[in-house]
Amino acid sequence: MNTKIDHWENVYRKKQESALSWFQKHPTPSLGLILEFNRDYAAGIIDIGAGSSRLVDALAHGGFSDITLLDISNTALALSMKRLGEYSNNIRCIVDDITSWNPQHKWQIWHDRAVFHFLTEKHEQDAYIDVLVRATKPGSIVILGTFAPDGPKTCSGLPIKRYSGKDLKKRLGPGFDLLKATSYTHSTPTDVEQKFTFVVLRRR
Repeated sequence: MNTKIDHWENVYRKKQESALSWFQKHPTPSLGLILEFNRDYAAGIIDIGAGSSRLVDALAHGGFSDITLLDISNTALALSMKRLGEYSNNIRCIVDDITSWNPQHKWQIWHDRAVFHFLTEKHEQDAYIDVLVRATKPGSIVILGTFAPDGPKTCSGLPIKRYSGKDLKKRLGPGFDLLKATSYTHSTPTDVEQKFTFVVLRRR
């Protein structure tokens, strides 16, 4: 039994999308950062830990034509595909664990709103970074969002690791240039504030 898969399948099966603490009707600031650092709507973009996020809706409706979603939960991705209707025909879905995934493609934009901070062990983080390097190419843009140093210590009942912008740059290593670091306060559906750090990096 894979407890990681079971955990996330249960989350998406038992809760309404709008009740999830990370739910956003409008994908702020992810969409803004993507558009700020990329204006090529044909660029390949992959959303890591996409879940049932509305970011894919904004990207598809906004004209992006090469979109891939990766999540460990098949249920979460199925929810997005159902919601997208005919737009889902142009979306690739990958059900896999990011730490053991073997990418067969390279993307120009890598987006991850909140997977990396669930990787609390160094070997998990190393595996993630290895996959990131193999799935991108020099010049690719990487957008990462994690809980900030003054953000929550857990999420969905799981421990997380909190980061500043400098922390993220240091952890990813010298293969990436930091283009931007910003703070963001997310309000959950129950009006609880959560502090996030977002960084934009360019792979060397």
